[in-house]
Amino acid sequence: MSALSFDTQRVALTIGAFGGSFTIALSVGRFLKRRASVQLGLLYQLFCLALAFYVALAVYGVQAPWRIHFAAAVILLSTALIVALVNRYIWDVYFERRKQTPIPHFLREIVALVIFVVALLFVLSFAYHAERELKGVVATSGVVAVILGLAGQNLLGGIIAGMSLQINRPYKVSDWLKVGDTYGEVMEINWRSTRLRTNDGIYLDIPNNEIVKTTIVNLHYPTEIHAMRIRVGVDYNVPPNQVKDALTRAAQSAINVLPEPKVRVFLVDFGDHAVIYEIKFYMGNHSRINETNDAVRTNVWYELKRQNIKIPFPIRTLHVERRPPVTLDQGHEEARAILRGEPLFQCLSDDQIDNLVKQSDLNHFGRGERVIEEGAEGDSMFILLRGAAEVSVAKNGSTIPVASLRSGDCFGEMSLLTGEKRSATVQADGDCYVMEISKDVMGEVIRESPDCLRQLSDLLARRKMDTEGILKEAATPNAEQAAKQREYSAKFLRRLKTFFAL
Repeated sequence: MSALSFDTQRVALTIGAFGGSFTIALSVGRFLKRRASVQLGLLYQLFCLALAFYVALAVYGVQAPWRIHFAAAVILLSTALIVALVNRYIWDVYFERRKQTPIPHFLREIVALVIFVVALLFVLSFAYHAERELKGVVATSGVVAVILGLAGQNLLGGIIAGMSLQINRPYKVSDWLKVGDTYGEVMEINWRSTRLRTNDGIYLDIPNNEIVKTTIVNLHYPTEIHAMRIRVGVDYNVPPNQVKDALTRAAQSAINVLPEPKVRVFLVDFGDHAVIYEIKFYMGNHSRINETNDAVRTNVWYELKRQNIKIPFPIRTLHVERRPPVTLDQGHEEARAILRGEPLFQCLSDDQIDNLVKQSDLNHFGRGERVIEEGAEGDSMFILLRGAAEVSVAKNGSTIPVASLRSGDCFGEMSLLTGEKRSATVQADGDCYVMEISKDVMGEVIRESPDCLRQLSDLLARRKMDTEGILKEAATPNAEQAAKQREYSAKFLRRLKTFFAL
């Protein structure tokens, strides 16, 4: 029993001598490197291991000829050549150059240590015939390894998971990930954890052994273009196709929403208070998700408001409150005043203007929305009651601003009276309130006052001549200008009669 205890103590002292001498030699090398700038690489580390090996042999009391010691030193130091070959042809050539997989420095050092340990065991077993002593060392080190493993299992698990992430590279720095219910940008990947930063500027340090157990959604692989979804509840009384068209228009015109792939809208559920639709749109960098979601939801509100489509909400209690009916008289009054001053409508009586206003639609447009688009079909005109808008035309692939509209301005009259395509794009500069006069409403008024056709054709002819520069070139009328006026008037009169089927 005492002999066994003595052997155990000797093994423990040998292990302590090995570890202590190796630590001291390595510390000396680091001191020289930091203070004297002496560059010591892997070969010096192997020297430290070999030195620690001979110190341990001396403590254990092993006696052997100098030839055996010399051969053992050669074998131990020759591992430097093996490690260099492994680094060159396995790590550098095969993995990094051929497989495009970078190998972490930590993994290289672990493999080098394993190679040295194998050489060390070979020397001990065949050169010093220390099989019996090795069994004691293995038994003692096994107990120590179990204790260390239990104490540092989370750390070791994180390191192993970190090695797996570095080799497989499911994500890289600057990628946006969805880990569980959390969205974050990868800021750092180390051996223990992955650090994410959310849109709120909050840093999350997630251990690698936990992140590998969850489903990782990389929003930037293989490209940063990815789809997002927003759900909207809509009144049951509105036809689904009408809702889908409205939601598609609203989402497609929002900032950061990509034109391709196209926006898709799905009817996903019949809720207890609304029909649930899901808008699927595509965007680029996920860091703009808050601005993009805000733009989509804002455009959806304005578009549904214009289409008189309600967004219902659950009712839990019944509260009856009598309120005066909401009317649009204020908007109608504004429109009446504007139309009375517009030359196009001076041929109409007050009653006709009132009927025109009452039968026209009042609509809201949000900032950045297009009221009309250049080249689009149209058969209506608009009156800007409140707000401001910008007029632009497309030329050589770029957009050129040409005018600004303010409250009281009219636009789109050529499409209303002749059916021409829109000649420019009008985009809301802020929240706008506009009245739209349609072809059907205007046609009913014109049929009641056929004399207006001649006045309208003359007015359109003068506007066309002014656009072409004829009126600006000649300050006083002449025969050629009068003939041009008659030609344009006759042409517009025929187009008006044809367009309104008169």
